[in-house]
Amino acid sequence: MNAQTLADIDLPRSQTGANPQHLILGLFTDYWFATDDSLPSAALVALLGDFGITPVSARAAIGRLARRGVLDARKEGRRTFYRMMPGAARALEQTQRRVVDFGAADRPWDGLWTTVVFSVPDDQREVRHAIRRRLGFLGYAAVYDGVWMSPHADHEQTVEILQSVGVRSATVLRSTLTHAQGDGDPLGAWDLDAIQAAYQDFITEYTHLLARVTGGQVGSAEALVARTTVKDVWREMVGIDPELPANLLPDGWPARAARAVFVQIYDTLGPLAEVRVRQLLAEHDPELAAQVGHRTTTHTPT
Repeated sequence: MNAQTLADIDLPRSQTGANPQHLILGLFTDYWFATDDSLPSAALVALLGDFGITPVSARAAIGRLARRGVLDARKEGRRTFYRMMPGAARALEQTQRRVVDFGAADRPWDGLWTTVVFSVPDDQREVRHAIRRRLGFLGYAAVYDGVWMSPHADHEQTVEILQSVGVRSATVLRSTLTHAQGDGDPLGAWDLDAIQAAYQDFITEYTHLLARVTGGQVGSAEALVARTTVKDVWREMVGIDPELPANLLPDGWPARAARAVFVQIYDTLGPLAEVRVRQLLAEHDPELAAQVGHRTTTHTPT
């Protein structure tokens, strides 16, 4: 990794819907990951147009990402080209792996809980917000205000997050839970009924799309938008479900069925979405268009 660290990167907050900054990051991650070459700004504007983003809004989003240190800009005559900064690419690669691996298999549990204890001064609300959001994405939940617990969270990513957001006082523990009651029970930190309902809603929402996908009824332009949308919604599931051990979950837990829907849509639409990205990029730089690829849930570039 070059000298840039995660602490230097001001990634926009992830969200579903047509947020142009978030869409740009997703397009780089999903289709422009095997090259260090830069993309022309006009191509990025065209790609965002498929999502209903106006050229003015698209250019504004590109500029904001450059000012955040996420995109690196270079001029070539009257044209401007952008590539992902190495540190930002690394952070997005971690997120990609987390999203596509999520729910892939029952995770063995050694009975130990990872606990993060941290303190953030009242005048650093942005730091507090960032640490809570990022710990939640790793599978933590707050047992108390500054005490977060998870059965599976990755230790290295936890430490990296604490360091990157500027938390000055923190402790990370791996330990056995010997007693818990009331609000101190970590299982009570997650609303399992709400998580289960979210999975059922995901299945209901995307079963019709899946039928159209498997029936070959989705064109390349729709594939690009639909694939991006389903991944964004699946990412929201990653942020609310800590993947508790199966013996701690209600019978009939729908996570596996929901993942099957996500995987089939994301993987099946990959080639079609790639075609659309190539089409739009070829209008601005045919040689660069040949470098477009697409990912799958098994991380295999094709």
